Amino acid sequence: MKKKMVRFVVLSLVTVMVAAGCSGTLGRGIAPDAAPTKNVIMIIGDGMGPEQVGLLLSYARQAPRTVIKNRKTAFDRLMDDGGVMGLSMTYPSGVLVTDSAASGTQLATGQFAGSEMIGADKDGNPVETILEKTIQTGKSTGLVSDTRLTHATPAAFAAHQPHRSLENEIAVDMLNAGPDVMLSGGLRYWIPKSANDKDSAVRKELEQMTQGSVKIKSKRKDERNLLKEAREKGYDLAFNRSQMEAAQGKVLGLFAYSAMPDGIKVTHSLNSPERTIPTLKEMSAKALELLSKNDKGFFLMIEAGMIDWAAHYNDTGLMLHEMMRLNETVDYVLDWAENRDDTLVIVTADHTTGGFGISYNASDLPQGMTLPGSLFQGREFKPGYNFGNPEVLDKIYSQQLSYGDIFYGKFDSLPKEQQTPAMLAEIVNAYTEFEISEDQAARVLATEENPFFVDGHSYLGTNVVPKMGPTGSFFVYQTDDNRQNLLAREVAADQMVVWNSGTHTATPVLVFAKGAPEAMAPFGDVLHHTQLSRYAIEAITNR
Repeated sequence: MKKKMVRFVVLSLVTVMVAAGCSGTLGRGIAPDAAPTKNVIMIIGDGMGPEQVGLLLSYARQAPRTVIKNRKTAFDRLMDDGGVMGLSMTYPSGVLVTDSAASGTQLATGQFAGSEMIGADKDGNPVETILEKTIQTGKSTGLVSDTRLTHATPAAFAAHQPHRSLENEIAVDMLNAGPDVMLSGGLRYWIPKSANDKDSAVRKELEQMTQGSVKIKSKRKDERNLLKEAREKGYDLAFNRSQMEAAQGKVLGLFAYSAMPDGIKVTHSLNSPERTIPTLKEMSAKALELLSKNDKGFFLMIEAGMIDWAAHYNDTGLMLHEMMRLNETVDYVLDWAENRDDTLVIVTADHTTGGFGISYNASDLPQGMTLPGSLFQGREFKPGYNFGNPEVLDKIYSQQLSYGDIFYGKFDSLPKEQQTPAMLAEIVNAYTEFEISEDQAARVLATEENPFFVDGHSYLGTNVVPKMGPTGSFFVYQTDDNRQNLLAREVAADQMVVWNSGTHTATPVLVFAKGAPEAMAPFGDVLHHTQLSRYAIEAITNR
Protein backbone atom coordinates (compact mmCIF):
# COMPACT_ATOMS: atom_id res chain seq x y z
CA MET A 1 0.00 0.00 0.00
CA LYS A 2 1.10 3.57 -0.50
CA LYS A 3 2.42 5.43 2.55
CA LYS A 4 -0.64 7.71 2.88
CA MET A 5 -2.98 4.70 2.75
CA VAL A 6 -0.94 2.88 5.43
CA ARG A 7 -1.12 5.96 7.67
CA PHE A 8 -4.88 6.19 7.10
CA VAL A 9 -5.39 2.55 8.05
CA VAL A 10 -3.22 2.84 11.19
CA LEU A 11 -4.95 6.01 12.36
CA SER A 12 -8.37 4.54 11.62
CA LEU A 13 -7.56 1.46 13.70
CA VAL A 14 -6.40 3.63 16.61
CA THR A 15 -9.61 5.67 16.39
CA VAL A 16 -11.77 2.55 16.33
CA MET A 17 -9.97 1.07 19.35
CA VAL A 18 -10.39 4.30 21.33
CA ALA A 19 -14.07 4.46 20.49
CA ALA A 20 -14.53 0.84 21.49
CA GLY A 21 -12.64 1.29 24.75
CA CYS A 22 -9.98 -1.25 23.85
CA SER A 23 -6.96 -1.54 26.14
CA GLY A 24 -4.37 -2.29 23.49
CA THR A 25 -2.47 -5.50 22.91
CA LEU A 26 -0.77 -6.49 26.14
CA GLY A 27 2.64 -8.03 25.82
CA ARG A 28 3.10 -7.13 22.18
CA GLY A 29 6.79 -6.31 21.90
CA ILE A 30 9.56 -6.06 19.36
CA ALA A 31 9.91 -8.97 16.96
CA PRO A 32 12.63 -11.38 18.14
CA ASP A 33 14.37 -11.29 14.74
CA ALA A 34 14.45 -7.47 14.60
CA ALA A 35 17.76 -5.65 14.18
CA PRO A 36 18.97 -4.37 17.56
CA THR A 37 18.29 -0.76 18.50
CA LYS A 38 21.46 1.05 19.50
CA ASN A 39 20.00 4.34 20.77
CA VAL A 40 16.70 5.38 22.35
CA ILE A 41 15.74 9.06 22.63
CA MET A 42 12.60 9.68 24.70
CA ILE A 43 11.20 13.21 24.45
CA ILE A 44 8.54 14.13 27.00
CA GLY A 45 6.34 17.19 26.69
CA ASP A 46 5.23 17.67 30.29
CA GLY A 47 1.50 18.40 30.35
CA MET A 48 1.32 18.07 26.55
CA GLY A 49 -2.05 16.60 25.74
CA PRO A 50 -3.55 16.25 22.25
CA GLU A 51 -4.98 19.75 22.83
CA GLN A 52 -1.52 21.31 23.16
CA VAL A 53 -0.33 19.48 20.06
CA GLY A 54 -3.46 20.77 18.31
CA LEU A 55 -2.60 24.36 19.23
CA LEU A 56 0.84 23.99 17.64
CA LEU A 57 -0.60 22.37 14.51
CA SER A 58 -3.28 25.07 14.18
CA TYR A 59 -0.65 27.79 14.51
CA ALA A 60 1.59 26.12 11.94
CA ARG A 61 -1.11 25.51 9.37
CA GLN A 62 -3.53 28.40 9.84
CA ALA A 63 -1.81 31.44 11.38
CA PRO A 64 -1.30 33.96 8.55
CA ARG A 65 2.15 34.96 9.87
CA THR A 66 3.35 31.68 11.36
CA VAL A 67 7.10 31.47 11.97
CA ILE A 68 7.13 27.71 11.42
CA LYS A 69 9.00 27.00 8.20
CA ASN A 70 6.86 25.50 5.42
CA ARG A 71 4.03 25.22 7.97
CA LYS A 72 5.36 21.78 8.89
CA THR A 73 5.84 20.81 12.53
CA ALA A 74 8.07 18.09 13.93
CA PHE A 75 4.92 16.01 14.48
CA ASP A 76 4.18 16.22 10.74
CA ARG A 77 7.75 15.14 10.05
CA LEU A 78 7.46 12.17 12.39
CA MET A 79 4.47 10.86 10.44
CA ASP A 80 5.56 11.92 6.95
CA ASP A 81 8.85 10.10 7.43
CA GLY A 82 7.10 6.84 8.20
CA GLY A 83 6.63 7.06 11.95
CA VAL A 84 3.76 5.58 13.94
CA MET A 85 1.27 7.21 16.29
CA GLY A 86 -0.57 5.73 19.24
CA LEU A 87 -2.30 6.70 22.46
CA SER A 88 -1.23 6.13 26.03
CA MET A 89 -3.20 6.20 29.26
CA THR A 90 -1.39 7.87 32.15
CA TYR A 91 -3.16 6.89 35.38
CA PRO A 92 -1.06 5.60 38.29
CA SER A 93 -1.97 2.90 40.79
CA GLY A 94 -5.43 3.13 42.28
CA VAL A 95 -6.45 6.61 41.07
CA LEU A 96 -7.72 8.32 37.92
CA VAL A 97 -5.35 11.27 37.49
CA THR A 98 -1.57 11.31 37.67
CA ASP A 99 1.03 13.79 38.78
CA SER A 100 4.38 14.14 37.01
CA ALA A 101 6.26 12.04 39.55
CA ALA A 102 4.06 8.97 39.23
CA SER A 103 3.74 9.32 35.48
CA GLY A 104 7.46 9.92 35.01
CA THR A 105 8.17 6.88 37.17
CA GLN A 106 5.87 4.74 35.05
CA LEU A 107 7.59 5.95 31.89
CA ALA A 108 10.97 5.22 33.47
CA THR A 109 10.30 1.84 35.06
CA GLY A 110 7.44 0.11 33.27
CA GLN A 111 5.79 -0.44 36.66
CA PHE A 112 2.67 1.16 38.17
CA ALA A 113 3.59 3.83 40.70
CA GLY A 114 1.83 5.58 43.55
CA SER A 115 1.03 9.28 43.40
CA GLU A 116 3.98 11.65 43.93
CA MET A 117 6.51 8.79 44.25
CA ILE A 118 9.89 8.91 42.51
CA GLY A 119 11.36 5.72 41.01
CA ALA A 120 9.18 3.41 43.11
CA ASP A 121 6.50 0.82 42.47
CA LYS A 122 2.95 1.11 43.81
CA ASP A 123 4.02 -0.44 47.13
CA GLY A 124 6.85 2.03 47.62
CA ASN A 125 9.76 -0.21 46.66
CA PRO A 126 12.59 1.22 44.53
CA VAL A 127 12.45 0.00 40.94
CA GLU A 128 15.26 -0.06 38.42
CA THR A 129 14.72 2.54 35.69
CA ILE A 130 15.43 2.44 31.97
CA LEU A 131 18.41 4.71 32.62
CA GLU A 132 19.86 2.36 35.22
CA LYS A 133 19.23 -0.68 33.02
CA THR A 134 20.96 1.07 30.11
CA ILE A 135 24.05 1.78 32.23
CA GLN A 136 24.31 -1.94 32.96
CA THR A 137 24.58 -2.65 29.22
CA GLY A 138 27.65 -0.42 28.90
CA LYS A 139 25.76 2.24 26.98
CA SER A 140 25.80 5.93 27.88
CA THR A 141 22.87 7.84 29.39
CA GLY A 142 21.67 11.42 29.61
CA LEU A 143 18.97 13.63 31.10
CA VAL A 144 17.99 17.05 29.73
CA SER A 145 15.21 19.32 31.03
CA ASP A 146 14.28 22.98 30.83
CA THR A 147 12.84 22.94 34.36
CA ARG A 148 15.33 21.79 37.00
CA LEU A 149 17.24 18.55 37.16
CA THR A 150 15.69 17.37 40.42
CA HIS A 151 12.14 18.11 39.26
CA ALA A 152 9.71 15.21 39.06
CA THR A 153 10.19 13.99 35.49
CA PRO A 154 14.00 13.83 35.24
CA ALA A 155 14.19 12.69 38.85
CA ALA A 156 11.98 9.68 38.08
CA PHE A 157 14.65 8.32 35.72
CA ALA A 158 17.58 8.44 38.16
CA ALA A 159 16.31 8.61 41.76
CA HIS A 160 14.26 6.63 44.27
CA GLN A 161 12.37 8.63 46.90
CA PRO A 162 8.99 8.42 48.65
CA HIS A 163 8.00 11.93 47.57
CA ARG A 164 8.88 14.28 44.75
CA SER A 165 9.49 17.19 47.14
CA LEU A 166 12.67 15.57 48.51
CA GLU A 167 14.86 17.31 45.96
CA ASN A 168 17.96 17.46 48.17
CA GLU A 169 17.87 13.68 48.46
CA ILE A 170 16.97 13.33 44.77
CA ALA A 171 20.11 15.26 43.79
CA VAL A 172 22.25 12.79 45.75
CA ASP A 173 20.48 9.84 44.12
CA MET A 174 21.01 11.28 40.66
CA LEU A 175 24.69 11.83 41.24
CA ASN A 176 25.05 8.29 42.55
CA ALA A 177 23.17 6.89 39.55
CA GLY A 178 25.78 8.55 37.36
CA PRO A 179 24.21 9.53 34.02
CA ASP A 180 26.93 10.66 31.64
CA VAL A 181 25.15 13.91 30.80
CA MET A 182 22.83 15.95 33.03
CA LEU A 183 21.79 19.38 31.73
CA SER A 184 19.08 21.51 33.31
CA GLY A 185 18.41 24.10 36.02
CA GLY A 186 18.19 23.79 39.79
CA LEU A 187 21.64 24.70 41.16
CA ARG A 188 20.06 25.35 44.57
CA TYR A 189 19.92 21.65 45.50
CA TRP A 190 23.55 20.94 44.59
CA ILE A 191 25.43 23.46 46.74
CA PRO A 192 26.01 23.53 50.53
CA LYS A 193 23.99 25.59 52.97
CA SER A 194 27.02 27.80 53.70
CA ALA A 195 26.85 29.13 50.13
CA ASN A 196 24.17 31.49 51.44
CA ASP A 197 26.84 33.28 53.45
CA LYS A 198 28.23 35.89 51.07
CA ASP A 199 31.55 35.93 52.91
CA SER A 200 32.08 32.17 52.95
CA ALA A 201 34.90 30.50 51.05
CA VAL A 202 32.49 28.20 49.24
CA ARG A 203 30.44 31.19 48.09
CA LYS A 204 33.51 32.87 46.62
CA GLU A 205 34.52 29.63 44.92
CA LEU A 206 31.03 29.24 43.42
CA GLU A 207 31.02 32.81 42.16
CA GLN A 208 34.24 32.11 40.32
CA MET A 209 33.06 28.75 38.95
CA THR A 210 29.73 30.04 37.69
CA GLN A 211 31.19 33.25 36.22
CA GLY A 212 28.17 35.14 37.52
CA SER A 213 25.83 33.16 35.24
CA VAL A 214 23.61 31.65 37.95
CA LYS A 215 22.03 33.00 41.12
CA ILE A 216 23.82 31.41 44.07
CA LYS A 217 21.49 30.39 46.87
CA SER A 218 21.24 26.98 48.49
CA LYS A 219 18.13 25.10 49.59
CA ARG A 220 20.12 22.31 51.19
CA LYS A 221 19.99 21.81 54.97
CA ASP A 222 23.50 20.38 55.15
CA GLU A 223 27.03 21.13 54.01
CA ARG A 224 27.20 18.59 51.19
CA ASN A 225 28.75 20.14 48.11
CA LEU A 226 27.46 17.94 45.31
CA LEU A 227 29.39 19.94 42.72
CA LYS A 228 32.64 18.96 44.43
CA GLU A 229 31.45 15.35 44.58
CA ALA A 230 30.53 15.49 40.90
CA ARG A 231 34.03 16.65 40.01
CA GLU A 232 35.47 13.81 42.03
CA LYS A 233 33.33 11.42 39.99
CA GLY A 234 34.80 12.80 36.78
CA TYR A 235 32.16 15.31 35.71
CA ASP A 236 32.95 18.50 33.86
CA LEU A 237 30.80 21.31 35.30
CA ALA A 238 28.96 23.92 33.23
CA PHE A 239 26.92 26.92 34.31
CA ASN A 240 26.54 28.80 31.03
CA ARG A 241 26.42 28.15 27.31
CA SER A 242 30.12 28.61 26.60
CA GLN A 243 31.12 26.28 29.45
CA MET A 244 28.65 23.68 28.16
CA GLU A 245 30.01 23.91 24.62
CA ALA A 246 33.56 23.35 25.88
CA ALA A 247 32.68 20.47 28.20
CA GLN A 248 33.77 16.93 27.35
CA GLY A 249 33.27 13.47 28.79
CA LYS A 250 30.78 13.33 31.64
CA VAL A 251 28.99 16.67 32.11
CA LEU A 252 26.80 18.18 34.81
CA GLY A 253 25.30 21.46 33.62
CA LEU A 254 23.15 23.60 35.93
CA PHE A 255 22.14 26.81 34.21
CA ALA A 256 19.64 28.38 36.62
CA TYR A 257 18.89 28.71 40.32
CA SER A 258 15.58 26.91 39.78
CA ALA A 259 13.80 26.59 36.44
CA MET A 260 15.32 27.87 33.22
CA PRO A 261 13.81 30.88 31.37
CA ASP A 262 10.31 30.44 29.97
CA GLY A 263 9.56 30.06 26.28
CA ILE A 264 8.70 33.71 25.64
CA LYS A 265 11.99 34.87 27.18
CA VAL A 266 13.85 32.29 25.10
CA THR A 267 12.15 33.48 21.90
CA HIS A 268 13.06 37.10 22.54
CA SER A 269 16.66 36.47 23.65
CA LEU A 270 17.58 33.80 21.11
CA ASN A 271 19.76 36.02 18.92
CA SER A 272 21.13 38.19 21.70
CA PRO A 273 24.95 38.17 21.95
CA GLU A 274 24.54 38.53 25.73
CA ARG A 275 22.61 35.27 26.07
CA THR A 276 24.45 32.87 28.38
CA ILE A 277 21.76 30.26 29.04
CA PRO A 278 21.49 27.40 26.54
CA THR A 279 18.15 26.50 24.99
CA LEU A 280 16.50 23.10 25.23
CA LYS A 281 17.61 22.44 21.65
CA GLU A 282 21.21 23.41 22.43
CA MET A 283 21.32 21.22 25.54
CA SER A 284 19.88 18.32 23.55
CA ALA A 285 22.44 18.85 20.78
CA LYS A 286 25.29 18.79 23.30
CA ALA A 287 23.91 15.64 24.90
CA LEU A 288 23.72 13.91 21.51
CA GLU A 289 27.26 15.03 20.65
CA LEU A 290 28.68 13.50 23.83
CA LEU A 291 26.52 10.38 24.15
CA SER A 292 26.99 9.31 20.53
CA LYS A 293 30.71 8.87 21.16
CA ASN A 294 29.88 5.56 22.85
CA ASP A 295 29.97 2.92 20.12
CA LYS A 296 27.59 0.73 22.13
CA GLY A 297 24.84 3.38 22.08
CA PHE A 298 22.90 5.49 24.54
CA PHE A 299 19.60 6.38 26.20
CA LEU A 300 18.61 10.06 26.38
CA MET A 301 15.54 11.56 28.04
CA ILE A 302 14.66 15.13 27.02
CA GLU A 303 11.91 16.99 28.87
CA ALA A 304 10.12 20.11 27.66
CA GLY A 305 8.78 20.67 31.14
CA MET A 306 7.29 24.13 31.01
CA ILE A 307 4.38 23.32 28.71
CA ASP A 308 2.80 22.01 31.90
CA TRP A 309 3.61 25.16 33.87
CA ALA A 310 2.02 27.40 31.24
CA ALA A 311 -1.07 25.19 31.17
CA HIS A 312 -1.39 25.22 34.97
CA TYR A 313 -1.76 29.00 34.78
CA ASN A 314 -3.94 28.87 31.65
CA ASP A 315 -1.44 31.07 29.80
CA THR A 316 -2.18 30.30 26.15
CA GLY A 317 0.47 32.57 24.65
CA LEU A 318 3.22 31.18 26.86
CA MET A 319 2.04 27.63 26.18
CA LEU A 320 2.36 28.16 22.43
CA HIS A 321 5.94 29.37 22.90
CA GLU A 322 6.67 26.30 25.04
CA MET A 323 5.29 24.06 22.30
CA MET A 324 7.53 25.88 19.83
CA ARG A 325 10.49 25.13 22.10
CA LEU A 326 9.63 21.42 22.03
CA ASN A 327 9.00 21.56 18.28
CA GLU A 328 12.45 22.93 17.43
CA THR A 329 14.07 20.37 19.74
CA VAL A 330 12.25 17.44 18.14
CA ASP A 331 13.16 18.84 14.71
CA TYR A 332 16.82 18.83 15.69
CA VAL A 333 16.63 15.26 17.03
CA LEU A 334 14.94 14.09 13.82
CA ASP A 335 17.71 15.72 11.78
CA TRP A 336 20.29 13.94 13.91
CA ALA A 337 18.53 10.58 13.66
CA GLU A 338 17.70 10.83 9.95
CA ASN A 339 18.40 7.60 8.06
CA ARG A 340 19.51 5.87 11.27
CA ASP A 341 17.62 2.63 11.75
CA ASP A 342 19.67 2.05 14.91
CA THR A 343 17.92 4.93 16.71
CA LEU A 344 14.40 4.89 18.15
CA VAL A 345 12.85 8.32 18.79
CA ILE A 346 9.80 8.40 21.06
CA VAL A 347 7.83 11.62 21.57
CA THR A 348 5.05 11.61 24.16
CA ALA A 349 3.78 13.36 27.29
CA ASP A 350 3.56 12.39 30.92
CA HIS A 351 -0.03 13.67 31.23
CA THR A 352 -2.35 16.43 30.06
CA THR A 353 -2.85 19.74 31.87
CA GLY A 354 -5.56 22.37 31.93
CA GLY A 355 -8.38 20.89 29.88
CA PHE A 356 -7.43 23.31 27.10
CA GLY A 357 -9.22 23.71 23.79
CA ILE A 358 -9.70 26.08 20.88
CA SER A 359 -13.43 26.66 20.86
CA TYR A 360 -16.14 28.73 19.20
CA ASN A 361 -18.31 31.14 21.18
CA ALA A 362 -21.16 33.62 20.86
CA SER A 363 -19.17 36.83 21.32
CA ASP A 364 -18.18 39.20 18.51
CA LEU A 365 -20.35 37.45 15.94
CA PRO A 366 -19.19 37.74 12.31
CA GLN A 367 -20.86 40.13 9.90
CA GLY A 368 -23.05 38.71 7.18
CA MET A 369 -21.62 38.39 3.68
CA THR A 370 -22.61 37.31 0.20
CA LEU A 371 -21.23 34.15 -1.38
CA PRO A 372 -21.07 33.27 -5.10
CA GLY A 373 -22.41 29.74 -4.62
CA SER A 374 -25.85 28.85 -5.96
CA LEU A 375 -27.18 27.87 -2.53
CA PHE A 376 -26.64 31.43 -1.32
CA GLN A 377 -28.31 33.33 -4.12
CA GLY A 378 -30.63 35.71 -2.33
CA ARG A 379 -29.43 34.48 1.04
CA GLU A 380 -26.77 35.93 3.36
CA PHE A 381 -23.98 33.79 4.79
CA LYS A 382 -24.00 34.60 8.51
CA PRO A 383 -23.00 31.83 10.97
CA GLY A 384 -24.72 31.94 14.34
CA TYR A 385 -21.45 31.60 16.26
CA ASN A 386 -17.98 33.07 16.14
CA PHE A 387 -15.93 30.12 14.93
CA GLY A 388 -12.66 32.03 15.12
CA ASN A 389 -10.51 33.99 12.69
CA PRO A 390 -7.10 32.31 12.21
CA GLU A 391 -5.50 35.73 12.80
CA VAL A 392 -6.11 35.15 16.50
CA LEU A 393 -3.28 32.58 16.42
CA ASP A 394 -0.79 35.28 15.43
CA LYS A 395 -2.06 37.46 18.27
CA ILE A 396 -1.57 34.60 20.73
CA TYR A 397 2.02 34.09 19.55
CA SER A 398 2.72 37.84 19.78
CA GLN A 399 2.50 37.86 23.60
CA GLN A 400 5.56 39.66 24.98
CA LEU A 401 5.56 38.49 28.61
CA SER A 402 4.20 35.47 30.45
CA TYR A 403 1.31 36.11 32.81
CA GLY A 404 3.69 35.33 35.66
CA ASP A 405 6.05 38.10 34.57
CA ILE A 406 3.14 40.48 34.10
CA PHE A 407 2.15 40.02 37.73
CA TYR A 408 5.36 39.22 39.61
CA GLY A 409 7.80 41.07 37.37
CA LYS A 410 5.79 44.18 36.52
CA PHE A 411 2.67 44.71 38.63
CA ASP A 412 3.92 43.49 42.02
CA SER A 413 7.14 45.50 41.73
CA LEU A 414 5.18 48.76 41.69
CA PRO A 415 4.60 50.76 44.89
CA LYS A 416 1.44 49.54 46.63
CA GLU A 417 -0.48 52.70 45.84
CA GLN A 418 0.11 52.12 42.11
CA GLN A 419 -1.12 48.53 42.16
CA THR A 420 -4.54 49.46 40.83
CA PRO A 421 -6.90 47.84 38.31
CA ALA A 422 -6.16 50.65 35.86
CA MET A 423 -2.43 49.99 36.08
CA LEU A 424 -2.90 46.23 35.66
CA ALA A 425 -5.01 46.84 32.55
CA GLU A 426 -2.29 49.13 31.19
CA ILE A 427 0.41 46.49 31.71
CA VAL A 428 -1.66 43.64 30.24
CA ASN A 429 -2.56 45.76 27.21
CA ALA A 430 1.08 46.72 26.67
CA TYR A 431 2.41 43.15 26.63
CA THR A 432 -0.44 41.19 25.03
CA GLU A 433 -2.77 41.78 22.10
CA PHE A 434 -5.86 40.87 24.12
CA GLU A 435 -6.85 44.04 25.92
CA ILE A 436 -8.77 44.09 29.17
CA SER A 437 -10.76 46.90 30.74
CA GLU A 438 -10.30 48.40 34.17
CA ASP A 439 -13.41 46.52 35.32
CA GLN A 440 -11.95 43.23 34.09
CA ALA A 441 -8.67 43.99 35.85
CA ALA A 442 -10.59 44.62 39.06
CA ARG A 443 -12.18 41.17 38.81
CA VAL A 444 -8.75 39.62 38.33
CA LEU A 445 -7.32 41.40 41.37
CA ALA A 446 -10.28 40.41 43.51
CA THR A 447 -9.03 36.80 43.08
CA GLU A 448 -11.00 33.78 44.21
CA GLU A 449 -10.73 31.43 47.12
CA ASN A 450 -9.29 28.13 46.00
CA PRO A 451 -11.04 25.65 48.29
CA PHE A 452 -8.87 22.76 47.19
CA PHE A 453 -5.46 24.34 47.84
CA VAL A 454 -4.10 23.72 51.33
CA ASP A 455 -0.49 23.78 52.55
CA GLY A 456 0.99 23.66 49.08
CA HIS A 457 -1.30 20.93 47.75
CA SER A 458 -4.75 20.74 46.22
CA TYR A 459 -7.26 18.76 48.25
CA LEU A 460 -10.89 17.90 47.73
CA GLY A 461 -13.47 17.59 50.47
CA THR A 462 -13.06 20.91 52.29
CA ASN A 463 -15.92 22.68 54.04
CA VAL A 464 -15.55 25.73 51.79
CA VAL A 465 -18.13 26.18 49.05
CA PRO A 466 -16.13 25.79 45.82
CA LYS A 467 -16.24 28.30 42.99
CA MET A 468 -17.74 27.15 39.73
CA GLY A 469 -15.59 27.12 36.63
CA PRO A 470 -16.55 28.64 33.28
CA THR A 471 -17.97 25.30 32.09
CA GLY A 472 -20.00 24.71 35.26
CA SER A 473 -17.49 22.39 36.90
CA PHE A 474 -15.37 23.06 39.97
CA PHE A 475 -12.30 25.02 38.90
CA VAL A 476 -9.14 23.86 40.65
CA TYR A 477 -6.13 26.18 40.59
CA GLN A 478 -2.46 25.25 40.81
CA THR A 479 -1.82 27.72 43.67
CA ASP A 480 -3.78 30.00 45.94
CA ASP A 481 -2.57 33.00 43.89
CA ASN A 482 -4.87 32.54 40.93
CA ARG A 483 -4.54 35.95 39.26
CA GLN A 484 -2.98 34.39 36.18
CA ASN A 485 -5.88 31.96 35.77
CA LEU A 486 -8.41 34.74 36.29
CA LEU A 487 -6.71 36.88 33.66
CA ALA A 488 -6.86 33.91 31.30
CA ARG A 489 -10.60 33.60 31.86
CA GLU A 490 -11.14 37.30 31.11
CA VAL A 491 -9.48 37.02 27.68
CA ALA A 492 -10.51 33.45 26.81
CA ALA A 493 -13.40 34.43 24.53
CA ASP A 494 -11.19 36.85 22.57
CA GLN A 495 -8.51 34.16 22.26
CA MET A 496 -11.12 31.61 21.13
CA VAL A 497 -10.00 29.19 23.85
CA VAL A 498 -11.42 27.42 26.88
CA TRP A 499 -9.76 26.06 30.01
CA ASN A 500 -11.49 23.50 32.22
CA SER A 501 -8.94 23.36 35.04
CA GLY A 502 -5.69 24.68 36.42
CA THR A 503 -4.47 21.14 37.08
CA HIS A 504 -3.96 17.79 35.38
CA THR A 505 -6.55 15.72 33.54
CA ALA A 506 -6.79 12.03 32.65
CA THR A 507 -7.02 12.55 28.89
CA PRO A 508 -4.85 10.01 27.04
CA VAL A 509 -1.69 11.44 25.49
CA LEU A 510 -0.31 10.94 22.01
CA VAL A 511 2.70 8.74 21.35
CA PHE A 512 4.87 9.23 18.26
CA ALA A 513 7.69 6.83 17.40
CA LYS A 514 10.25 6.83 14.60
CA GLY A 515 12.90 4.19 14.02
CA ALA A 516 13.36 0.78 12.47
CA PRO A 517 9.92 -0.68 11.60
CA GLU A 518 10.21 -3.50 14.12
CA ALA A 519 11.29 -1.15 16.91
CA MET A 520 8.59 1.47 16.45
CA ALA A 521 5.67 -0.84 15.62
CA PRO A 522 4.59 -1.57 19.23
CA PHE A 523 4.04 2.14 19.93
CA GLY A 524 1.30 2.49 17.30
CA ASP A 525 -1.32 1.13 19.67
CA VAL A 526 -3.56 2.06 22.58
CA LEU A 527 -1.18 1.72 25.52
CA HIS A 528 -0.60 2.54 29.14
CA HIS A 529 2.62 4.33 30.11
CA THR A 530 3.89 1.18 31.77
CA GLN A 531 3.60 -0.66 28.43
CA LEU A 532 5.25 2.21 26.57
CA SER A 533 8.14 2.06 29.02
CA ARG A 534 8.54 -1.69 28.74
CA TYR A 535 8.78 -1.42 24.95
CA ALA A 536 11.44 1.28 25.30
CA ILE A 537 13.37 -0.82 27.84
CA GLU A 538 13.14 -3.82 25.54
CA ALA A 539 14.49 -1.74 22.66
CA ILE A 540 17.49 -0.21 24.47
CA THR A 541 18.52 -3.38 26.32
CA ASN A 542 17.84 -5.62 23.30
CA ARG A 543 16.01 -8.10 25.44
